[in-house]
Amino acid sequence: MVKRIVIDPITRIEGHLRVEVEIRDGHIIDAYSSGTMVRGIEKILKGRDPRDAWAFTERVCGVCTTVHALASVRCVEDALDIVVPPNAEIIRNLMFCTQYMHDHVVHFYHLHALDWVDVVSALKADPAETSRIAMSISHWPKSSIGYFSDLQKRLTRFVESGQLGIFQNGYWGHKAYKLPPEVNLLALAHYLEALEWQKEIVKVHTILGGKNPHPNYLVGGVPCAINMDEENALNIERLAMISTLLKEAQTFVEQVYIPDLLAVASFYKNEWGAIGGGLENYLAYGDLPLNGIRDATMFKFPRGIIMNRNLKEALEVDATSADEIQEFIAHSWYKYPDGNDAGKHPWEGETIFNYTGPEPPYEQLNVEGKYSWMKTPRWKGNSMEVGPLARMLVGFASGKDEFREVITFALKELDVPVEALFSTLGRTAARGLETKLIAGWALEFYDQLLTNIRTGDHRTFNHEKWDPRLWPDEAKGVGLSEAPRGALAHWIRIKDSLIDNYQLVVPSTWNASPRDPGGQRSAYEASLLGTPVADPEKPLEILRTIHSFDPCIACAVHLYDEKGTYIHQIQVF
Repeated sequence: MVKRIVIDPITRIEGHLRVEVEIRDGHIIDAYSSGTMVRGIEKILKGRDPRDAWAFTERVCGVCTTVHALASVRCVEDALDIVVPPNAEIIRNLMFCTQYMHDHVVHFYHLHALDWVDVVSALKADPAETSRIAMSISHWPKSSIGYFSDLQKRLTRFVESGQLGIFQNGYWGHKAYKLPPEVNLLALAHYLEALEWQKEIVKVHTILGGKNPHPNYLVGGVPCAINMDEENALNIERLAMISTLLKEAQTFVEQVYIPDLLAVASFYKNEWGAIGGGLENYLAYGDLPLNGIRDATMFKFPRGIIMNRNLKEALEVDATSADEIQEFIAHSWYKYPDGNDAGKHPWEGETIFNYTGPEPPYEQLNVEGKYSWMKTPRWKGNSMEVGPLARMLVGFASGKDEFREVITFALKELDVPVEALFSTLGRTAARGLETKLIAGWALEFYDQLLTNIRTGDHRTFNHEKWDPRLWPDEAKGVGLSEAPRGALAHWIRIKDSLIDNYQLVVPSTWNASPRDPGGQRSAYEASLLGTPVADPEKPLEILRTIHSFDPCIACAVHLYDEKGTYIHQIQVF
């Protein structure tokens, strides 16, 4: 007998994702992923000054607080042939690295940890044993018996009050939880510490970009001047604060995040190192340029494609080619004037709403027809997974020593084969491993910035083509980046100095989209096939795999017109 269950919303961060699965004999035999709110940022941008696009696209999401602005200014700079000064590229890299460290730590502890950590079990822990475990895996100072004992007492009062607050509605006691009480207590302690830490690291964005979330950007450079004698510029005091924050972040990543990741993974590796792999193809646009955005061979994150899990080579990808990147709408609530089965390259993309679904609330999606507000992107007709696992695999296949070393380290520590990377657990581990790399890279970029300043280079902005009268009548460009959740690209067409067309293909569009006209599943749907579900009323296993992608759907779906009016609502429940 086949049982259909619905999880809506499935995300912890914002609720625009619905997943429906079919279960037979305790395992998932089919899955459907739906973005449940309409997308329209492209319509908002049409007719606006392209230099303002970053401010709109950045507000696509309150989580990816900088990457959409980065992709946006890059696409305009590509269209107008603007080259930013080296200091601007370095400052953008620093903001990029800061976003990654913040985002990945928050995801691991606050959006994903409770899929693996049983909060109530921590009440049974022996604080002395938790202390011993903590000190055996890390030099982190907050590891005393008294520290964990006090935390356990606070948690006990919390639970006994019947008001679990942020821990409400968990599947506590589910038999899929494997951690001993002492490790649950350790993870819970670091969950709370990460809440405090995350509000500090984002101060780098306020220094370099004026605020967080949504720091300021600028076509042609960055909006912060370098002047050691100016109180309101990037001066020696602010540079020193950035250094302190980056060093503290590296310490937290290496002494808290990575040890916890390996400790938790060691209890789940046998089962979850073989579940949730899904697709066998991976895409990364690459990022963190060392020699300008036009020289992708010098990126810290390399650009490339992995096909059929072949780690011996990374294929090239060209986002400007209509033969490579296309978006389909066969199962999306949009329409193309020339038919729903043909794909369109984003430069030719259209955003025309065509809702043909049931009136909410509804029991099930019509998966034979259109069932999502996300389009379906493909690379040369292939479904691709994007995100941390894709980036780490492309780095490994590209022969980058740093990637090979950190992956080999993790495989050895966990005593698992390389095949374990292609799994729910591998996806979660990849996010932590790249955070370790980025924590070190951030300090490298900081040193590069100091070196430039010491040699007298204070330039942060290229004003040569700021005047629209210097622009061609028509131009087009693409801005590529790697959001924490994966490959991100903005495509723009400029006509008569205004935006004529603007299209975003974001990580969640790649991963969470519905089937294409040929019936191929995207990453979310494919990753759930074969997953065991012990209790359909408490589908913890489904949460684990979907959350391993760090789902955030806001940039793939939207709900406002150009005046900010709330034009339509689809309830989620």
